[in-house]
Amino acid sequence: MSEPSPPDRIPFAERLVGFLLFLPVALTRLLPYRWRVPFAGWFTSRILAPLAGYSQRVRDNLALACPDLPKAEVERIVLGVTNNAGRNMVELYSPEFAPRVRERMPVTGPGVKVLQDARDEGRPGIIISAHIGSFNAARTGIAAQGIQSASFYRPMTNRPFNAHYAAAMERISQPVIEQSRQGLVQMVRHLRKGGVVSIMNDLNTHDGLPLKFFGHPALTSLSAAELALKYDAPLVPVWALREPNGLDFRMTFEDPIPHSDPLTMTREFNCRLEAVVRENMEQWFWIHRRWKDGANWVGEMRAKELEEMERRLAESR
Repeated sequence: MSEPSPPDRIPFAERLVGFLLFLPVALTRLLPYRWRVPFAGWFTSRILAPLAGYSQRVRDNLALACPDLPKAEVERIVLGVTNNAGRNMVELYSPEFAPRVRERMPVTGPGVKVLQDARDEGRPGIIISAHIGSFNAARTGIAAQGIQSASFYRPMTNRPFNAHYAAAMERISQPVIEQSRQGLVQMVRHLRKGGVVSIMNDLNTHDGLPLKFFGHPALTSLSAAELALKYDAPLVPVWALREPNGLDFRMTFEDPIPHSDPLTMTREFNCRLEAVVRENMEQWFWIHRRWKDGANWVGEMRAKELEEMERRLAESR
């Protein structure tokens, strides 16, 4: 395998693609913030998402998870999900976003004090969340509470565009850790020093187990719960949900998930997330292929592992 090109030798074609990808974001900055965010939501939901197939993917996921929804409700959710996605994208690159969130977003829930107490005692903490509402608003709110949380991000394939993306992430809060082997080492060091790590735990994960989500098996990683147990860290679910005006948010730090075993703790997270999603259907990222591998042969293999784990847990009680 050839070594990657150094930054100063990125091919012209890749630089051009990166420029074209970032151009729409840059152009939106010509609009005032109060127009920029709604416009991005409208453009994504009405033009981009239908063309890219994202709207249909939302419909397909809803047909699986909530087959009894009326057609009109499905279409409302489709527009809401894709609108929220567009708003999230432009908010990340808007300099006004984080200051506005810090000033206007109410923060509630017992999990705040739990994490602050752990910080004051030099103990690590783990925030577990999902692609609902705005995780960038959540990151802003976490930092505003005096909690320095390391956040993971998946690097973009296009390197020039990824440079913009990583810089935007870092403007909201730091440290930001790239998902990689080196990133995993950084995360462990951060936890050992008593730091907090934020983990998104609602993606189809090939090394996960097929746990029920909306009544169907969805491959779900146990790693957040495993880390919480290994480092004796509170596992706190956090959500930042969009308000009806489309520009503001409200944030909740829930009670920590009680320590037991990774399987039970992760199931509890799925249950809590599902409850929040059901109350805010248009704010979860239904575009993800959440159930892609849950029911196929990979899921069946994991199901055997799950049965064996449950048997061992039952014997140990």
